[in-house]
Amino acid sequence: MPTVDSWLLPDGIEEVLPQEAARIEAARRQLLDLFASWGYDLVITPHIEYVESLLTGAGHDLELQTFKMIDQLSGRMLGLRADITPQVARIDAHTLGADTPSRLCYCGSVMHTRPRALSSARSLIQLGAELYGDASSASDIEIITLMLETLRSCRVADVHLDIGHVGIYRGLVQAADVSEAVEQKLFDALQRKATDEVRALSEQIGQSSLAAMICSLVELSGGLEVLDRAHVLLDGAPEVVMAALDDLAEIAQTLTRQYPDVPLYFDLGELRGYHYHTGAVFAAFVPGVGQSIAQGGRYDDIGQYFGRARPATGFSTDLRLLVERGAIVVPPRGGIWAASATAPGLQLEVMRLRQSGERVVVALPGQLDADAVDYGCDRVLRWQGEQWQVSNLNS
Repeated sequence: MPTVDSWLLPDGIEEVLPQEAARIEAARRQLLDLFASWGYDLVITPHIEYVESLLTGAGHDLELQTFKMIDQLSGRMLGLRADITPQVARIDAHTLGADTPSRLCYCGSVMHTRPRALSSARSLIQLGAELYGDASSASDIEIITLMLETLRSCRVADVHLDIGHVGIYRGLVQAADVSEAVEQKLFDALQRKATDEVRALSEQIGQSSLAAMICSLVELSGGLEVLDRAHVLLDGAPEVVMAALDDLAEIAQTLTRQYPDVPLYFDLGELRGYHYHTGAVFAAFVPGVGQSIAQGGRYDDIGQYFGRARPATGFSTDLRLLVERGAIVVPPRGGIWAASATAPGLQLEVMRLRQSGERVVVALPGQLDADAVDYGCDRVLRWQGEQWQVSNLNS
């Protein structure tokens, strides 16, 4: 490659310059403190692992997003993490092994082989929280609430929340005992809201009542009234389906009371993460962004792949996207300019100021007080009388 191109980065891989980096770091500290105030303990997972561990129970889509390579020591296949959630699930199931519910959070970089739809980024900073060991809707409500508080903390405006439940469709097709091939075709048709295709496929189901219920999922989308319509159209459905509707009703009631300004949209045919999630799924959207800004759901089955199945629910987001869409305020840096590194006692005074929390920039040879502004300094350290004193830069 010619030397002139040595500075180029791969498509979708971006560097972060000081001003944006300061905002991202301020948001990271702010949000991890928020998680800690809710009782979520921080974990730090490795960037690279054996690919079996990274992809276990995570579905085909994640495998396509994972960079892979051969370990020079073991000869086994390694993967560069594309999602931190499976790693945290492994920590809960295998490493920690707690018997009581546990709350874990994380923030770290992930790499994707391909960008998400409507995005060019392949390098993300994934931030999220996971709650293990409780199967009740109270856990789903806590996670959704924490996700909304995360967006509020970053001052993300005009948030809309989409909510679904994969257990409704799964319960219906299992009760109908459809073949795997028909189930997959129904799944694809529902995602496209292809009413005629769903109806044609449903005609292959021997039980007309269940076929009609599956067809109704196409139209069961909208506001809170959808849940009332669902109870009518799905009357007589398997118990697991009605339990899923009850969970959604409880979630809706709580969120409507706590966040009256957040519009709720229910889509009972939404099967995002169907092969991964097991219960309620949710995503936050804002105007002007063609994809969710934060998303999550219940995934109770993943722990069994690590030797211990536990109920689990959680959410994740891209910290860089939050900062881009939010209004993170970074206080002006300010700082003290120390003009001479060789003056007697200067280094001791500089150390003292830094230990007290001050930002001190020591001038390099040839630099003058006039350069201090370029480094964000608003004060200067000078020898006055018989001691070092800090004064305004222009005084």
